[in-house]
Amino acid sequence: MTNLQGSWVAMPTPFTEDNKIDFQGFETLINRQIKYGTSQLFILGSAGEVTLLTQEEKKAIVKEVISMTKGKIPVFFSAASFTTEMSVEFAQYCEKEGADGVIFTVPPYVLINQHAAHTHLDTCMSAVDIPCGIYNNPSRLGVQVMPETIKKLSDAHPNFVVDKEAMPSVEQLVQVQRLCEGKVKIMCCDYPHYSIVIPTLGVGGTGTANIGGNIIPEEAALYSRPWTSMEIIEECRSEYFKWFPLLQELYTFSNPIVIKAALRVLGLPGGHLRKPYEEYTGQKLANLEKMMGEMGVIDKYGVK
Repeated sequence: MTNLQGSWVAMPTPFTEDNKIDFQGFETLINRQIKYGTSQLFILGSAGEVTLLTQEEKKAIVKEVISMTKGKIPVFFSAASFTTEMSVEFAQYCEKEGADGVIFTVPPYVLINQHAAHTHLDTCMSAVDIPCGIYNNPSRLGVQVMPETIKKLSDAHPNFVVDKEAMPSVEQLVQVQRLCEGKVKIMCCDYPHYSIVIPTLGVGGTGTANIGGNIIPEEAALYSRPWTSMEIIEECRSEYFKWFPLLQELYTFSNPIVIKAALRVLGLPGGHLRKPYEEYTGQKLANLEKMMGEMGVIDKYGVK
């Protein structure tokens, strides 16, 4: 069960006030995504505070989220880790539990070259039979997976289905689409400073892997559709331009700080952060709430 187009929402991990995983909150947030037309969920990404979770917590999240979503909405889990062996082990755990797919990254911090990046990703993709993808985010990971490496992986692995791009390079998008000829679907982040949503869809990408959909899920679903008609193109531009200021606000600080503050504004679960993150408070929070009110987000999505 996969849906390789539209809005893939990268969800935060909800915590209770005593810093435990809030599985009831998870279910509330997941059901909200299903209600408003999200195509697929991405769990345990950077927006999920994944580096602040224990291995046991991550495995519990996989097990519980699969039980909440099976047959309702596809879910990919991040299998990123600091070593190839740890990535493989976690991906195989996800597969055994019934995940719809997994996403790999190059390990952070170690700054490996392209040959090592290929070897790492090739080993990971060879270890599972379920659909998999890569998250190409050099600003967080320190290494760009080049289009030629992506093509080599695509030629070798039929289960390599999606490339989530997060960098300010339209050339990267063009080259991946040109070299892979659509076999690997391109999705992109919605970080407004990069502004690659329109270029991604323009070169033939199929959607966005976004954080904005946590707050405006129906609108994100509209501006994330693949461009199959002029009507969709025009609606995408209109919706994306309309909501661009909110995306700028949501990305004021590193994910998921502002996203969780916005969830609190709406009265939804998931608003607590783990240390060393600091809560979004004071005038910054007041500005966020004012914008959400003026744009109609609170009236539409607020929990009364």
